[in-house]
Amino acid sequence: MIFITAKFKVRPEYADRWPEIAADFTAGSRAEPGCLWFDWSRSVEDPTEYVLVEAFRDDEAGATHVQSDHFKAAQRTLPPHLSETPRIVNMKVPQDDWSLLGEMAVPDTE
Repeated sequence: MIFITAKFKVRPEYADRWPEIAADFTAGSRAEPGCLWFDWSRSVEDPTEYVLVEAFRDDEAGATHVQSDHFKAAQRTLPPHLSETPRIVNMKVPQDDWSLLGEMAVPDTE
C-alpha cells in the first residue's frame, strides 16, 4: 500500500473550521475504491496543525486519487487557508492494514 502522512499548518482564523473546509476533499477521497483510510487529527500541541493519515491500495489507486476532481478542487481551494506548504511523508509499505503494536498489547480480559 501507499502510506502517507501530511502536516497542514492552517491559518489561525480557519483552524477551528478546517474539518468543514476540507470536508469535500475528505469525503471524495474516502469514497475512492482504492482508498484504505483518510483520517484527520488535530495536534494537541499546536491548534493550527492538522495531520492527515491516508493510505491507498497501490500505485494505481494513488494515481487515481491525485487525478480526481476532488483532489484538483482541493489544490485550488485549500491553500488559501494554509499558512505554509504542507509537509509529507510518502512510503510504500508491504501491508494492507494497520498492524498490532505488540509492545503495548492489551491483555484479553475474558
